[in-house]
Amino acid sequence: MQKKQNKKQGERLIALLPYFIAFASGILMGLTVAPVGAWFLAWIAIVPLWVLVVTSAKGKNKFPPAFLWGIGFHGVALFWITGIHPMTWLGVPWLPSLAITIFCWGFISVLGGVFVAIWAAVMVRLAGQKPWLRILIGTAVWCGLESLWSAGPLWWSSLAYTQSPHNLVIVHLGQLSGPNTVTAAIVAVNGLIAEGWMNHRGAEGAERISFAPLWFVNKYFGIAIGLLISLHLIGFILYSRPMAQPPEAALKVGIVQGNIPNRLLRSSEGFRRAQENYTSGYITLANQGVDAVLTPEGALPIFQRDLLGTALVAAVKEKSVVAWIGAFGERGDSYTISLFTFNSKGEIVSRYDKAKLVPLGEYIPFEGILGGIVQRLSPLEAHQVPGSANQLFDTPFGRAIASICYESAFPEQFRRQAAMGGQFIISSSNDAHYTASMPFQHHAQDIMRAIETDRWSARATNTGYSAFVDPHGRTLWISGYNTYETHAETIYRRQTQTLYVRWGDWLTPLLLISSGGWLVIRGINKFSNFGNP
Repeated sequence: MQKKQNKKQGERLIALLPYFIAFASGILMGLTVAPVGAWFLAWIAIVPLWVLVVTSAKGKNKFPPAFLWGIGFHGVALFWITGIHPMTWLGVPWLPSLAITIFCWGFISVLGGVFVAIWAAVMVRLAGQKPWLRILIGTAVWCGLESLWSAGPLWWSSLAYTQSPHNLVIVHLGQLSGPNTVTAAIVAVNGLIAEGWMNHRGAEGAERISFAPLWFVNKYFGIAIGLLISLHLIGFILYSRPMAQPPEAALKVGIVQGNIPNRLLRSSEGFRRAQENYTSGYITLANQGVDAVLTPEGALPIFQRDLLGTALVAAVKEKSVVAWIGAFGERGDSYTISLFTFNSKGEIVSRYDKAKLVPLGEYIPFEGILGGIVQRLSPLEAHQVPGSANQLFDTPFGRAIASICYESAFPEQFRRQAAMGGQFIISSSNDAHYTASMPFQHHAQDIMRAIETDRWSARATNTGYSAFVDPHGRTLWISGYNTYETHAETIYRRQTQTLYVRWGDWLTPLLLISSGGWLVIRGINKFSNFGNP
């Protein structure tokens, strides 16, 4: 009797093993980004999932393990979302704040699981195909799903950002066809290793596995190593290209990190401190001879009509140094999160409205359904609306590429502005309500955008991390966290255009078309040979 019970327990453990392996490997992928930053794990973390999906194609439990992999990756990578709790400073009670936080974190993690499960469903259909075809289609479908997801409002954790900021060489592949180039490289290498592992079996099949040196076993391991080296070599060539820095293109930019906790921003004390910190920071930088000063998102949490009467704008008029000031714009009865350009006379000459709003944080998806369930988290009572998707941001120094907070995760926002003549990036954010890992991931996103567009970038945040980044993704300076700081650096305006800026993401459609073409050809050949002896 005891033996039967032990046998049943053993069978249950064996049945649960694929779930554990998938979830654990997803967690490993999640550890590639801040705060851990183990970027090298990305090159092997999909291997267990790939092997599970393909080798278990005839079983019953393929999709749940893949679903758990997605939850493991996105849940760990986006754990910083829980930093929004407690939201008592917004008037949300402690318990509802906890419920909203868990819902946000859980929803995005589950959504990630759904996308990986869809990928697994396709891979199961390919279990009987040639390994090289599985690698091609598996890479194409993963890139296609990331493109689909990034076209919506909930996007952050691409496979590509697992390599930023630590592996800048491979991130340079983004200059060819955007972040999906890096994603394709990661999936393809993982697929080759997985196929090598599955072909590294003895004559009896899955029951016996040989443990000879991996590099000596079969062609798939050799190709994986060769591809990994070749991709890094291409990235290194791009990384090593010299940058022209003509004096006439120089622009000395200062940033002010005001360090005003969000819980204070709604109070009179918070606004007083914001005025004081940003005004004194502006004056300090103006006295250092900067050409312009950049402030964070919502540096002054007031509407455009009230900006002209602030001490900061008075200082702009006195010092005659251009300022980019974060505040709220107006659009009828609604408002926008905006960045205003004040010229040397203290006049507003351009405005950029945040186009990508944070779901639940800045608007309620399906508001007619969820509006009565989820409280708006914005500190304002008015209705927030997004800016136009095709905005351009002209400044006294030429056209800039503007980004406000969450938009850093959407490469197309930057690519389009670069293609339309944007010469440098100014990124304005307020990450004060999250843990330190989130602003570091945000910085990693901005590094990718600088590399992809081949542009210098200035990034100002409320509490950190503010930074300056060159077109090769090298951080020239980065601020402390939860500190008040001012800093100035010289950046350079550029008009170069990478392949990605010119043509967009051409790699993903090419992979999908190639995959579809090979499937059609194989189907035609199979049909034409049907019935032949």
